[in-house]
Amino acid sequence: MKKFFKILGWTLLTFVVLLFAAGSLFIYKVKNGFPVSYETEKPTLSIPADKPAILLFSKTTAFRHGESIDASKLVLRNLCHKNPSWFLYETEDGGIFNAEQLAQFEVVIFNNSTGPVLNEEQQKALEKYVENGGTLMGIHGAGDDSHHEFHWYEKNLLGAKFSHHPLNPQFQKAQVSLQDTTFSLGLSKTFEGNDEWYVFYQLPTNATIVYSIDGDKILPSGNMLWMKDKNFGMGKNHPVAWHKTVGKGKTFYTSMGHSKEVWANRDFVKLIEEAILWGISKR
Repeated sequence: MKKFFKILGWTLLTFVVLLFAAGSLFIYKVKNGFPVSYETEKPTLSIPADKPAILLFSKTTAFRHGESIDASKLVLRNLCHKNPSWFLYETEDGGIFNAEQLAQFEVVIFNNSTGPVLNEEQQKALEKYVENGGTLMGIHGAGDDSHHEFHWYEKNLLGAKFSHHPLNPQFQKAQVSLQDTTFSLGLSKTFEGNDEWYVFYQLPTNATIVYSIDGDKILPSGNMLWMKDKNFGMGKNHPVAWHKTVGKGKTFYTSMGHSKEVWANRDFVKLIEEAILWGISKR
């Protein structure tokens, strides 16, 4: 009998250790990405010369917000029908990040793009594209810390370092309030958002805040398992959309956009539309 319980004990211990190791590996991979391959061949492009072109880039190598990405594509296509002068090019091919082809786009959108998605040469091409007058936009997952090795991106798109998102509950309703009336006159002064509200370690630097929420009215804790240092928020002033000037170019980021339901929110879609219009314009 003793032998039986000894074997059972060791079996259970081994199972717990393996389960812990698998969980730790999964969390590490979600945070740091899975094995990455970089596309280096230039894709074939055919972009109308008389239309402002928008590059919708949805490549992921870490957590994939699949339903949001799919919903966003439909919304962006509908916006192009509404704004027939726009041309939308959708891809997950990093090979397009070269100076010659990026120059054909007015706006590049990192659409919930997570993880290391560009090699060093492609990162440099994106830097020069923005600094020479292009516009880079980022939506939700494009701002998490899986881009941690791309320091120019973190500094110039975000201006802040991602910490965590709430877990209990993960999704919370909050009133989203307009802060910058010069960005667009067509935005709602307030609207209700239901999202996964990203928490950053600090306010974005050298940025103009477009929308914010009252961070004191959400539960910001991201503590889980052995992580016990994520029970903090950004305080009352919690930005959720902002823009920056970078060289001759511009960047815009919103931490909203986790789920497909967000893309059914007309006020959020209006924000994306106005951000694209702002990106296309030279103001």
